Parts: sequence; C-alpha cells; structure tokens
Amino acid sequence: MKPRRILLAQTLLSAPLAAGLLLSAVSVHAQPVQGLYIAGEGGGTLNQDQRVKSTANFPDGRDRWKAGAVGIGSIGWGLGNGFRVEVEGDYRNMGYQRLVTNTMSTKGDGRRQTYGVMVNALFDLDIGKPWLFPYFGAGVGYGWTATHASLVGHNAAGGSTTQQIGGTYGNATYQGIFGLSFPVPWVVGLSATAEYRFWTMFGPQSHGVTSIGNIGGTQVAQGVSTVSGTHKTVTDFNHSMMLGLRYEFNPAPPPPPPAAAIAAPAPQAARSYLVFFDWDKADLTDRARSIVNEAAQAAAHVAVTRITVSGYTDNSSAHPGEKAGEEYNMKLSLRRATAVKAELMRDGIAGSTIDIHGYGDTHPLVQTGPNTKEAQNRRVEIILR
Repeated sequence: MKPRRILLAQTLLSAPLAAGLLLSAVSVHAQPVQGLYIAGEGGGTLNQDQRVKSTANFPDGRDRWKAGAVGIGSIGWGLGNGFRVEVEGDYRNMGYQRLVTNTMSTKGDGRRQTYGVMVNALFDLDIGKPWLFPYFGAGVGYGWTATHASLVGHNAAGGSTTQQIGGTYGNATYQGIFGLSFPVPWVVGLSATAEYRFWTMFGPQSHGVTSIGNIGGTQVAQGVSTVSGTHKTVTDFNHSMMLGLRYEFNPAPPPPPPAAAIAAPAPQAARSYLVFFDWDKADLTDRARSIVNEAAQAAAHVAVTRITVSGYTDNSSAHPGEKAGEEYNMKLSLRRATAVKAELMRDGIAGSTIDIHGYGDTHPLVQTGPNTKEAQNRRVEIILR
C-alpha cells in the first residue's frame, strides 16, 4: 500500500506543478508556433487502482483496470511567443480486470470508456536544438465515463456473488501535459510529437449495480430477485503515453541563409541582421522588434560609424499590374526600412547615423516565379559598418 500512496501523492502534485512551470516559462526562449494548427495522437493508457466504496454484496476495495488505448484530436492557435491554446476531444478505452480486496477473490470482465472535451494552455521551449522543442501545459474540461462490466466474487466461507455494473457518469476534468515535438525537415509546418498526460475526473463516480448470489452461506437471491446498489469510485487517476503529428498552417519562416550568401547592393558589413515582414505589411512584429533591439545593442557596444537599413519585398503586389506593382513594392520597401529606422532610434541610436534605402522586389534572397509570395524576400537588412 505504501508505494501506491506515494504514487497517488505524486499525481496530485502534477497539476499545480504544471501551472507553476507555465508561469515561470515567461523568461525562457520559445519556439513560436503562430496561427492555426491541428494535431492528432494516439497510444497506450493506464489507470491507477481506483478506490471503491462498499457496494451490494461486495466489500470496499480498489478497481483494477487493464492497460488500454487512447486517442486525442485537437485544434489550436499559436500566439507567436511560445504560448498556444487549443481545444481537444479525447477518448480512452480499457478492460476491467478485478476488484482488489482482502476478503474475497474476484474476477472482472467488460470495459470502461471515457470521452470528453478540454481546453488546454501550453508553452513551447527553444532549447537551442532545431530538431527538438519540449513543451508543457495544463487543461480543464468536462468528460463522461461509460462503464459496462461484470464482477464475480468468492469468499473463504464458500459464498459467491455476481455483480453487473453499468451506466454513464459525467463531471469536470483536468490534466497536466508534457511532450516533445520534432519538426519534420522535408514538410514545412509538420512536427512529430511524443507526449505524456496525467488526466483525472472529479468524483465520486457513481454507476448502478445489481447483484445476485450468496455471501457467507446466506442466500441473497435465488434467481427471482436481485439486490441493487451503487458502484462508487472515489479516485480516477489516468496516465497516457502517445505519439502523434501536429501541422501548422502558418509556420514561422525558416532561418535565412548565412550572410556570406546574401546578394545585396551594398558591400558586405562586419555584422548584419534580417527583419521579416508579413505580406503587404510594414509594421513590426514582436519578433522583428527583438531583432532590431539586438542590432541596436550591438551598435552601441562597437565602434559603428554608419548603419545601412535596406528594405525589400517579394515580387507579388497588392496592386496588380507590372508598372503599378513595381512602384507600389518600391514604396512598400521604403516604408519597411523607415519603420526599422524608427525602432532603432527608439532603442537609442542616433538618426543621423542611419541611412535607409528601398529596393522593392529586386535582390531577392530566394529566386521565385513571377507574382509569388515568399516570406524570406519580405525583409529589411540592417548592416553595421
């Protein structure tokens, strides 16, 4: 009993521990999942022995379940700063083994199924490995347990009884989540996942029972009557291990090529930084501001005489037409360069040391066909001289 009590205490600590880690993660670098994504996973699931209150013709004990299967599907939204939220549907199925008690030997049969909906909050970590991103989180929701099982018991006095357990019970649920994601390099936006979940439902869970038989030689029913009661399980702690896939519909652009491979109109500088923009946008994202701030800090700590800020676009345009599109992209690239200059000045760099240029859709990082939206070509390059 002592190891089981220790395991129970550990599981009760899982949810508050996950919440504490979630709050402390703000200071950790994050792999930004941004925008809409879907995920699916499946694997094995196992319930800890469930404490059962006394039922008709049976003593107190613990329900023991066989290992089963679990499947989860979810749809979510990444905030671009490491945090994401999602809604999931879950299903678990496992077979009944027996009631663990010291006063009789038992054998069970049948199954229990749990299913429900949950809302999860998660945080993705960047540990400096492009192929591995751990994540963790917690969720709350509502679920149902449908049980259809039978139990046969024999005691030392020669008595025996048979019990039928059935019905569906619903209540609030919560869970803790820890997983690892592995980006698939040949499919942009796709990641494989390996995940552990601790899940529980509030109780006690109540299912109806009918018993027929005799205990201690006293006849309870002789085939014409039954004893009815309630099968109440006080604890419900579930552990699941799963493998799955997650697909992001708007993944972050891949890292740019090394600076030595960048074709630019200005001579190569000792240090350069790239800032990327959304399509037809000149405003800075949180990620873009952090890169500009990094460039400003570098400029403040080295002997920089000039800073060149060059804006570019891809060869698509919000204003169709060859000439109109070129003119619009030229102005858009200059607006992007101007936005970066303003951010550098807010970070303490003197405006007189900053030169800005707009080059439109010329000098792309990635060669594409005409009228193609390419994230790596929508950029501003900061060069410290």
